[in-house]
Amino acid sequence: MSPTRQQAAPVPASTPSLDLRSVTEAEFTDWLRTVNTGFLRPPVVTENDRARRLAHSDLSRTRGVFDGGRCVAALRSFAQELTVVGGAAVPASAVTNVAVAPTHRRRGLLSRMMAEDLAAARERGDVVSTLIAAEYPIYGRYGFGPATWTAEWEVDTGRAGLDPRWSGPEDGGTIELVASEDVRKLGPELFERFRARQPGAVTRDALWWDLATGAATRDDHPWTEPFWAVHRSARGEVEGLAAYHADETWTDAKQPLNTATVRQLFGLTPAAERALWHFVCSIDWIARVRTGYRAPDDLLPLLLPDPRAARIVTHADFLWVRVLDVVRALEARTYAAAGTLVLEVTDASGLSSGRYRLDADPSGASCAPTTESADLTLDVRELGALYLGDESAVRLAALGRVAEETAGAAEKADALVRTGRRAWCPDMF
Repeated sequence: MSPTRQQAAPVPASTPSLDLRSVTEAEFTDWLRTVNTGFLRPPVVTENDRARRLAHSDLSRTRGVFDGGRCVAALRSFAQELTVVGGAAVPASAVTNVAVAPTHRRRGLLSRMMAEDLAAARERGDVVSTLIAAEYPIYGRYGFGPATWTAEWEVDTGRAGLDPRWSGPEDGGTIELVASEDVRKLGPELFERFRARQPGAVTRDALWWDLATGAATRDDHPWTEPFWAVHRSARGEVEGLAAYHADETWTDAKQPLNTATVRQLFGLTPAAERALWHFVCSIDWIARVRTGYRAPDDLLPLLLPDPRAARIVTHADFLWVRVLDVVRALEARTYAAAGTLVLEVTDASGLSSGRYRLDADPSGASCAPTTESADLTLDVRELGALYLGDESAVRLAALGRVAEETAGAAEKADALVRTGRRAWCPDMF
């Protein structure tokens, strides 16, 4: 018995004039122009952006398809780490800058680039491949599944019911405004501590922090200095960080109706997270707070005396995961209960297909190929969706995307792999 699934798109035979290869430094500007065109940005590449992006691109992993010497399709990947359930980090190949020129659509160019990049990632020893999908229907056919989702709220601060006399955390902690240069020093180490406990989080490199704090700039995204706030515990230790912008909106009656937009907010403890949200939602003149992309089960709405003051404005898939090495992926994470499950994994590319026995418990797991009868049959796409504990095997079985070969196997899988809090990826890449 096999589950229904979206089949991989056939890859057309290579056309001699359409040459897929790694991009050279001399071709990089043309490649960037193709990326801009694909994302409907002005097809202009400034010297600043070219220099910045070239300095942080591995040209051996920067692929282009060329038609008569002109770049008509683009894809880039880079080294990344993904935090999995239990706190371990697995090596990932992060896919980004994917674009096909509108003159060359429906010729299998993306399929060719993805096949080459995924095979290279598997050969390198990456456990998974990751991406943020601009469009939902595209990447399932390459074995990616939506492993995390995101939500954004808009908070009506006047309705939230927070005490307007609040002047800081009640546990002796403090909120302090700091400058960008301070964040460049304390931010990376603080985020690494946070990432180690947040399934779905990915690494931030030095460039990420330079762009976030204005040490580096993008010509297509003018940088504005945000307000930075840190939470310090009663012991004086930094345990949380938030960044936000505010507009300047006044009514005709000279009443402030400003909106604060949160660019990032994370805490090492629930107390730090609560204090930062309380601070942002209590700033004078701020009538609304846009939260930015959060986990769908974020604490914020229930922190408010009136949770209805927080209105969901976005709910969507976010981080997609493609499992490349089933054994290493399943052994890297921990599990909510003890149990054994035999999985039949199908993969049209052949990279991850096979039958695997998983012996798991809360301390870890062992996984190995087996000839035992399967309990569940699923495509590698569904394995990616289940991997970080956010999706339900019972739900996928009801949709026909997972097949139970043993009665009750989907419920058993959920008891093993699902988590109490949802996975969350804070970063676009």
